[in-house]
Order: sequence, then C-alpha cells, then structure tokens
Amino acid sequence: MADTIVRSSLLEQAAQPLINGLAIEYDKRYGADSRPGGARAEILRYPVQAFRPALGDFLLIERDGQTIAGGAFMSHDDETAELKRIWSRDDLRRQGLARRIVLALEANAAELGYTRTYLSTGFRQPEATALYISLGYRPLFDTTVDPRLYRSLPFEKFIGSKAGQTPTTPIYPPAGSFEEATIRVTNLKATQERKIIDRLKAYEATAA
Repeated sequence: MADTIVRSSLLEQAAQPLINGLAIEYDKRYGADSRPGGARAEILRYPVQAFRPALGDFLLIERDGQTIAGGAFMSHDDETAELKRIWSRDDLRRQGLARRIVLALEANAAELGYTRTYLSTGFRQPEATALYISLGYRPLFDTTVDPRLYRSLPFEKFIGSKAGQTPTTPIYPPAGSFEEATIRVTNLKATQERKIIDRLKAYEATAA
C-alpha cells in the first residue's frame, strides 16, 4: 500500500507513535532529567489548537494503517511558521520520510500565507542538522563552534512567495558555557511560548 499523508492532532490515537517515539529518543539522547517532566512534557508543551489551520498544521505519514512519520508547525507571526515534532520511525530511517514531512509542512505553511519557516534541533542530533541543511535551511548559529554552546540549534528558510531568497537574520553568538546555553534556551522557549499562545488567543478571539 502506498504511503499517505494525513492531517492529524496530538490528541488522536494515530499520533501516539510520534509522541512515544520522540519521547524515547529525546530522553535517550539527552537524559530523562534534562528538562522538567522529561521529553514528553516538552512535546506536549503547546496547546493542540496551535497546530491546527489556519495558524498551524499537524501531518502524519501512514503506511499499511500504521503511523511511520510526522511533524507539525505553529505560528510565530504573519510571516513565520515554526516547524516542530519532526519524526520518523527508527526502523524506517533513510527512506526520506522526514524530508517528505518537512516539504509537506512547508507547502501547507505557504498555502496559509507564511513566507518563512523557523526550526531548531538539539546539539546531539547531527542527522537532523544535516537534513535541514540539505533542504536549504540556513543555520542561525556558528557551525564552527561546539554545538553544546548553543544547545538548541536554530535554522530558517524562506518559502512561498519568498522561496529561493536568502534570509538575513543575524547569526546568534555562542554562549560562554553549556550551563549558560541552557539558561538562554530555557528563556527563549518561554518567550516563544508566550508569543505563540498570545497569537493563538488573539486569533481565537477574532474567529469567535
């Protein structure tokens, strides 16, 4: 049976393999105590409504009735969609599944009017870094510096009406230590979370 891409939600049963797979992988790579509540709490950090049109989206790839890959995006502003939860089943890696999800998310984000995508990946996920660079994402960090001094590695890319253009966002400087990088990433995530929730609330109020 051919693979199919379907719209889903973190609340649906079909999304549980993605949630479980990411939680296991993140806890294995970074340690279950690396963040409050472990990886699962981080995966479920944002309201599910943030990953629904018209602000966001959540997609899965299904094969023979099983979820084998997935990903989502949510809205930062009118221009920027942040890609999240990119995952493919560990026994099916190197089949281009993560690439398909990223490209599908970019296409859907462009249809919603976004012209820029942003994402971040962990410093212990070199294969993810390689994937995003191969898809034309521009690192917002100094690639010659120890990635531990960033902890979270950010990328950006223009899509939609700006596809092919080169973004000019300044490169973030590295932190002075891993501990400093951890504090910086924690503060950045808290700021982004407030921004995303405020944007979602404003959208829901307008749509009501």
